[in-house]
Amino acid sequence: MKETVVLGLSGGVDSAVAASLLQREYTVHCVYLDIGGGEKAQADAEEIASTLHLPFTVRSIRQPLETNVCAPFVEAYRTGRTPIPCAVCNPLVKFPALFALADEIGASFVATGHYARITREENGRFALRQGKTKNDQAYLLARMPEQMLSRILFPLGKYEKPQVREMAEALGLSVAQKPDSMDICFIPDGDYAAWMERRGAVPPPGNFINPQGQVLGRHKGIHHYTLGQRRGLNLSMGRRVFVSKIDPVTHEITLSDGDGLMATEVFCEEPNWIGIDPPETPMEVHVKLRHTKQMLPAIVTCNGDMIQISLKTPARAPTPGQMAVFYWEDRIVGSGWMTSSTSKNMETGVFT
Repeated sequence: MKETVVLGLSGGVDSAVAASLLQREYTVHCVYLDIGGGEKAQADAEEIASTLHLPFTVRSIRQPLETNVCAPFVEAYRTGRTPIPCAVCNPLVKFPALFALADEIGASFVATGHYARITREENGRFALRQGKTKNDQAYLLARMPEQMLSRILFPLGKYEKPQVREMAEALGLSVAQKPDSMDICFIPDGDYAAWMERRGAVPPPGNFINPQGQVLGRHKGIHHYTLGQRRGLNLSMGRRVFVSKIDPVTHEITLSDGDGLMATEVFCEEPNWIGIDPPETPMEVHVKLRHTKQMLPAIVTCNGDMIQISLKTPARAPTPGQMAVFYWEDRIVGSGWMTSSTSKNMETGVFT
């Protein structure tokens, strides 16, 4: 008798092909996680399940999403940080919802269409690894508790995206060429500032200042800006300037020529270690400081709930609220939320 797996079916091509691959070895139960306002995605998911002759369930995650993701997202921007909601949602909302249904129906596993892999190491612990695709979706799973990994399947981990679309075409799935979603799921138009403003209680407009404190102009509110930002300032300076500091108390945004944005040390809190114990001595890793392809060599020093990352190659504008993820080759061994950084040259650019 086949074991049962609960698959999060989003209505996109990745989870659709994941469902088909899982069918070969498991009894698959599909679930669409409803966040509100996604009628087209839900209809696509239901059509996929019907095409593959799989049971289909809809579960609302609106309340846990609001509590664990949406409200903290607003608070982060209000306090001058730049959040990464998917990394928060996965361990606190999405996977708990999948596990809840799995436990109800007696399923052994849960699965999603992430391009990532899970391996069991010689010591019996579970490791999270990058998928084969160029887009490192394992990065967004770096906050997952290790104990969850033993019951998670990622059937797309060994495939590239073009292969997945070809499989979807061969299966006759209507979503085979459906564009990838690039937006935050609860802000489908991508305009997070307008979404915050519709909720109310956004930071007020304030002053742009230079490093010497001189007022350069007015801005729309600190929630519109992030550290290192150059575009969209709507300020004519005659040269390129960058956001180098955001003050949530005075609502001032400091602009500079960018000299002080290259960091050599980054500080994090709330570490999450995967497959290893918290390191007692400095540990050599490669680190990603944002969801890009760039990895930098670094030494990580752990002190309880705080982490110091000493970068061997300076990084541009590590941003409070974003996530630092630590790698051994293709394996993620830990992560932390960035709080601050320092650079060798702490003098920001001087201009008037």
